[in-house]
Amino acid sequence: MRTALLASALAGLAAVASAIPTISVKGSKFFTSDGDQFFVKGIAYQLVPDDPLIDDTQCKLDAALMKTIGTNSIRVYHVDPTADHKACMQTFEDAGIYLWLDLDTFNSQIEQQGAHWNETQRDAFGAVMDAFHQFDNLAGFFVGNEVLTMDNGSVAAPYVKAAARDMKAYRDSKNYRKIPVGYSAADIASLRPTLQNYLSCGSNASEQIDFYALNAYEWCGDVNFQTSGYDILTKQILTYNVPIFFSETGCIAVRPRTFEDQTAIFGEEMTPYWSGSIIYEWIEEANNYGLIKYGEKVDPSLPDAPPDGYTRSGKPTPVGVEFENLSKVWKSVNPSGVKESAYNPTLTPPPCPAFTSTAWEVNGAAALPTLGQTYRQGEASNAPTGSGNAAATPTGAQASASETKGAAPASPGRELRGMGVGLVGVLVGFFWWM
Repeated sequence: MRTALLASALAGLAAVASAIPTISVKGSKFFTSDGDQFFVKGIAYQLVPDDPLIDDTQCKLDAALMKTIGTNSIRVYHVDPTADHKACMQTFEDAGIYLWLDLDTFNSQIEQQGAHWNETQRDAFGAVMDAFHQFDNLAGFFVGNEVLTMDNGSVAAPYVKAAARDMKAYRDSKNYRKIPVGYSAADIASLRPTLQNYLSCGSNASEQIDFYALNAYEWCGDVNFQTSGYDILTKQILTYNVPIFFSETGCIAVRPRTFEDQTAIFGEEMTPYWSGSIIYEWIEEANNYGLIKYGEKVDPSLPDAPPDGYTRSGKPTPVGVEFENLSKVWKSVNPSGVKESAYNPTLTPPPCPAFTSTAWEVNGAAALPTLGQTYRQGEASNAPTGSGNAAATPTGAQASASETKGAAPASPGRELRGMGVGLVGVLVGFFWWM
């Protein structure tokens, strides 16, 4: 009996000793619980529409290959909160890989048109948070992905911020650890840097996002820090008060991709301000962004063929030279950052952007929407004053890169909502086929 108890105790101590450090926010940087600054080297990972974190056999195959190139993060856009994720999450933890997870589902996302934030959405987001908070390698939650995709979509921004406010409050009410809650934005030149500043502005920290992320496809082919527009993106965040990273990147306008943007992102011009990037994407499918495939595409009309022609399980095999190109670049860039103990942040929240007709139609001083509120024309400028700190001039450089450089209107990450809806239709028989 004593031997069994001793073995159990030693096993427990070993598990504690081997647990992956958790991620938290301090100032404008991410840190591990070991005190090291954390830079995201991630890959978008959504093998199937509903949830890629259920099949541990597949997770083991993918995690093992990801580990060989230095991946430390994956981004997953949709999960089923009622499923069992323990095995897959342990597999990725064992590989040193963290998860950045979107909280919305196919029917709970915040919409740009007819923006609203209600109890049903909050509860759906909360169910995902309840399911994943337990995992030490859960790095952060997104309350939205590219909700604003047009110049006149600014009226939806208060609903994104309200969702972040309420999910942070939900997290704290449950006594969960301070898992960062942020937003993944489309790269719309006319909304930079106004949107990022709005989401982190104000004197009430409970209403501010914990981090901001950008889906940007500006670095295409043989360009550099200046000609890509990355210099402008960086000028716009020099005094930004929360961590920011690229939640999607990997332009395919010029093939093969060399991923030289990673050299810049993890280089001395950007690491003081940026916290890494997530490459779009792991699996090869119709959009041609994939790093790996599970077999050749087949005619979906054939008997026993996958519904869209792309096999979504099995041994991952690199597509062309791009996988190796990414591996070489990531292995050559290893920013050390700053120790948490030596970092004393002094940056303060930016002023809340002022209402500007046809450009930024949100009064930064207005109270955020309450739970159950739906946007009505005119409310953004006429709502009662809340805790926001309004000012006419937002933080950051006012110059912006050419809007044609950003791929936001056709961002492949945005397609995941379309992918989800489309494949839920096209893949009605998907799990039966699997």
